Amino acid sequence: MRLFGALLLALLLTVGPAAADDDWVFYTKDKTSYSSPWFKGAHRIMIPFGCTRAPYYGPDPRCQKDHGFHHGMDIAMKCGTPLFARKRGWVASSDELGPAYGENPLRLRNYDEQWDVVIGHTRKVFVEPGDRIRKGQKLALASDDAAPDGCHLHFEKRALGGELSSAVRPRKLLRLKAKQ
Repeated sequence: MRLFGALLLALLLTVGPAAADDDWVFYTKDKTSYSSPWFKGAHRIMIPFGCTRAPYYGPDPRCQKDHGFHHGMDIAMKCGTPLFARKRGWVASSDELGPAYGENPLRLRNYDEQWDVVIGHTRKVFVEPGDRIRKGQKLALASDDAAPDGCHLHFEKRALGGELSSAVRPRKLLRLKAKQ
């Protein structure tokens, strides 16, 4: 029994502490959980699109009280939650995205509807630039990579090939549905 305990302790010390999913920090009063064709389960919004008191964004003239502007929507979910394609499209290069999106961000392109969606904080990405994606295809898993407030996915809707300044509210694209 002592040997088992020693082995278990050694394993825990080697692996290190797991990221706690209950370490999320929410910058919204909305306590509703939402489902979406983009991800499995129902989850809360951590940081909505627009003006926010989240400390990671510098003061923005569009916002009051020295608040910053968040160009996407962060949705809290357990690390490893699957991300799915809501529509068909293409995987575009995400090389121009900065480190704030994590090491494996995705940029998906839909030529029919003339938009890109940037998805940050992913791990174990199953697609690469140039791949054609189909509706419902598993694309990646949620992560806490470069995410100081806990595991989540960041969604940004941009103009086709657009820069950050072209980002618009992604809520309609996500097709969020409140869960009771």
